[in-house]
Amino acid sequence: MPTSLLCASVVGAILLATGVPAESPVDPSFVLTAGPQDLAQYFPAYLANGYLSTLSGPRGTEGTPSYMVAFMDYTAGDISRPAQLPGWNELDYSTGPTPTGQRWLNGAPLGEARFGDYRQTLNLQEATLETSYVYRDGGRQTGIRIRTFISQAAPHLAATELSITPDFSGSVELSFALNLWAEHAPRLPLGQLTGSQMEERVRAYGLKLEAVPPATPDRAAIWYPGHTQVTQSTADAAQLTLSARGRASAGLTMGEAAAISLPAGLQPEAVTVYRSPYRVALNLRVRLERGHTYRFAKFVAFSRAGWGGPADADRGMARRARADGFDHMLAAHRAAWAQLWQSDVLIDGDARAQRLVHSELYYLLASSTPDTAWPLGACGLSTGYAGHVFWDSDIWIFPALLLLHPERARSLATFRGRTLAAARQRAAAHGYLGAMYPWEADPENGTEQTPHFAGVLGNHEIHINADIAIAQWQYYLATLDGAWLRKSGWPVIRDVARFWSSRVSYNAVQHRYEILHVTSVREEFSDVPNDTYTNAAAAKALRVAVAAAAVVGEAADPRWAQIADQLYLPVDASGQHHLEFDPVVSAQGPGAGSSLAMLFMPALDAPMSAALRAGDYQYGIQVPGAAAGDANSMGLAPGSIAAATVGNAADSEAWFLANFRGGTLKPPFSVRTESADNNAGYFLTASGAYLQNLIFGFTGLRIREQGLVEAYAPLLPTGWNALTLQNIPFRGQRLNIRVARDASGTVRLTRQP
Repeated sequence: MPTSLLCASVVGAILLATGVPAESPVDPSFVLTAGPQDLAQYFPAYLANGYLSTLSGPRGTEGTPSYMVAFMDYTAGDISRPAQLPGWNELDYSTGPTPTGQRWLNGAPLGEARFGDYRQTLNLQEATLETSYVYRDGGRQTGIRIRTFISQAAPHLAATELSITPDFSGSVELSFALNLWAEHAPRLPLGQLTGSQMEERVRAYGLKLEAVPPATPDRAAIWYPGHTQVTQSTADAAQLTLSARGRASAGLTMGEAAAISLPAGLQPEAVTVYRSPYRVALNLRVRLERGHTYRFAKFVAFSRAGWGGPADADRGMARRARADGFDHMLAAHRAAWAQLWQSDVLIDGDARAQRLVHSELYYLLASSTPDTAWPLGACGLSTGYAGHVFWDSDIWIFPALLLLHPERARSLATFRGRTLAAARQRAAAHGYLGAMYPWEADPENGTEQTPHFAGVLGNHEIHINADIAIAQWQYYLATLDGAWLRKSGWPVIRDVARFWSSRVSYNAVQHRYEILHVTSVREEFSDVPNDTYTNAAAAKALRVAVAAAAVVGEAADPRWAQIADQLYLPVDASGQHHLEFDPVVSAQGPGAGSSLAMLFMPALDAPMSAALRAGDYQYGIQVPGAAAGDANSMGLAPGSIAAATVGNAADSEAWFLANFRGGTLKPPFSVRTESADNNAGYFLTASGAYLQNLIFGFTGLRIREQGLVEAYAPLLPTGWNALTLQNIPFRGQRLNIRVARDASGTVRLTRQP
């Protein structure tokens, strides 16, 4: 039989013999696929359910990094960082010993010579990763299919299945392992090093801060994983189970257990236990028959202190999942994701933009949790930015979830309430009242974790406090959940207002309040007076506090309204536009990184006249020299939204289209990075920005006291027929909101239950 026909027949046999019911066709906008051409520049996909995550590997069988929500390493002298879990997803396969030694699938070099008919698919609709190929080992060929998912229906569980169809009869070996990773070396005391000391230390170890080909994230030299010290690991050959227990360095305890399932009727010829300091595994020798398909699966359960456990419970969960079977667990997982996709953003007329909607929303949904108090780091459950929580969570990601999935937005807002005590302690330590939230918050305890070399941001980029209070109020306005406001939101809003009232300075000569010594949104300006965005956000946070006090029946401090009304917002001498900072600050014009665009962000929606708004856009945000050259993916949406608010549809579209040519979407799985040459992957900040561009920018909608208000005229990019926000929950109602052109070509917004 010709090789090509053999490959096709082997892969086809897997698909026919797995016994899985036929699935309905998947909308192409939910499908991202890697082929053999992607192996040389493979940028991994990301599977997660908000509590657990893992990266993909090109073979689908190798062990990859995995993380658990807010499970952090607190090594002395360092910043906190996500502790890497024992690797759970490795499945290895060998066709048996040869005269030159035994070869294993996970050690085979990538390439078409060994991996024929290669295809890997990330199905965004059901959050599964499927990999298939024909594995060639000497004169033997085996059809391989691997399916992996982390359950959305049962958050403590994950599963991976290996289906194999050999073109030969004989004995093969399989290895089911837990990888007990070594601690990353070197460890750097980033809590103590200056920037130059950090760079010197990195060079001394022969490391680089730049990305290392083919596609590894940059700054891996400092954004490496934390360590989990495994204190106990077991393998039970009779029960076909594995388990590990451990503790993150100076952190929480964890547990993990796996149960292995074999094809019905298959009896292993041998089962042996392998153990080393870095790996515990069950190795099986089984006899296979040519042309038959065999399905093996690994079911894994996880827990940590404060979330599940103890270890016996993990083993029980894994065994029960095995008893129910892979198909049962997968069906529940698919159903849970189908429910999530009931709320969606639909684009009629632009398949590329629609696919990006689904990938950006997938990464946000995969990284968030409903009805908890867990936050979202800028790069989700990964080591990017050490898993810390920035303003990204409150002003970039939160608004993107709020109209589609308020139960997930609430988790982000409630995190700030859960960690209010740490923010109060920080304010007191700096000599201020109320709550001063960290620039980089630890996701477990809310403490400040900014590296020493970036300490100026931690101490002076204080607009984050206003961003947090604004998000709290936006959640209340979208839901009118008064009980939540009283218990969680109001204490945050109140204490942030107290912070601002103690942080401002009164300028008696100018009869105004000012905020001095801050780091601007343009972070190269690290000690400026009266940063316009900071002052505008602080003023809104103070007004929010007055409004929230009225809702909960508390007395507002009279100074809050007074300060808000008299807080200085720098405007140029002609009065035609805002300045980015106080006029005493020297800057070479706003340029592509202008912070003025932030005044237009939907949550802030800084109040100003139409003339001043137009002046701001013309001065600092307009497209020439900006959208085409903006290297940061989070900077595109503010420009597009700003253009939409002033009615400049062409510029709004130009800013939006820059998403597709800026090099920040890494193929083949549309992984968003911070910039084209900064491979900080799964950059959820920009994912949230892209969705806000659609949800608020093109629709013109804003969340205000009156409700979901059509504050600005809607628009549609060229070639789009319609934009629909599907099944939006707002104040107890479910709405479809549609933006489309009428018979005259005018773009109009309509709402339907």
